[in-house]
Amino acid sequence: MISKAATVEEYLKSLPEERRVALEALRKVILANLDKGIEEGMTYGMIGYYVPHSIYPPGYHCDPKMPLGYAGLASQKQYISLYVCHMFWECEGSKPTAHATWLRKAWTAAGKKLDMGKCCIRFKRLEDAPLDVIGELIRRVPLKTYIRSYEESLAQNTKDAAKRSAARKAAKKVTRKVTSASARGKKSTTITSAKR
Repeated sequence: MISKAATVEEYLKSLPEERRVALEALRKVILANLDKGIEEGMTYGMIGYYVPHSIYPPGYHCDPKMPLGYAGLASQKQYISLYVCHMFWECEGSKPTAHATWLRKAWTAAGKKLDMGKCCIRFKRLEDAPLDVIGELIRRVPLKTYIRSYEESLAQNTKDAAKRSAARKAAKKVTRKVTSASARGKKSTTITSAKR
C-alpha cells in the first residue's frame, strides 16, 4: 500500500499499533546498521533508505530525479515488506545473488521461515523476522561498495541489452532472407533449433 505521508513519523503514526511497533523495531535495526551517508525518508510511498544526490548525483537510473535507493520498509495489507536492493542486482534468471544465498542460510539458521519475493522479504509479524540477520544484511554492503556494485550492474545490463538487440536484429535478417526467397519462388529452408 502506497502511503501519502510526507514524513517517516507521519507514516508510522498512520499505522495500526501492532504494525507501528513492528516497523519501529525494524527501523531501529536498519538505522543502527546503515553506513554513514545513506539517508532515511519517504520514497515510493514507504520508508526509504537511499544515497542522496549530494553523494551520488546521477540518482536512480530509471528516474534520475530520485536518489539511488538502498532499502525500503513498508506496511502492506497482508504483511510487512523489507526491500534490500543489493540482494537482487546480480540475479541472472533464477540464479540467486551471494547476498540472497547468505540470507537464506542465515534466516534458516535463526529458526525462521523465509518468505522472499523477487524484490522483497515478507513477514506477517515482528516475531517472524530475525533482527540480527536483518542488521547484518544491511551492514554487509557499505556505501562505496553499494555504489560500485550498482554501477557494475548497470554496465552489465547495458552489455546484455546490446547482445539481445544484436540477436534480435540477426534473427530478423534471417527471417527476411527466408521470406524473400519464398516470395521469389525459390525453395526455402525451414529453420529450427533443437535443444541438445
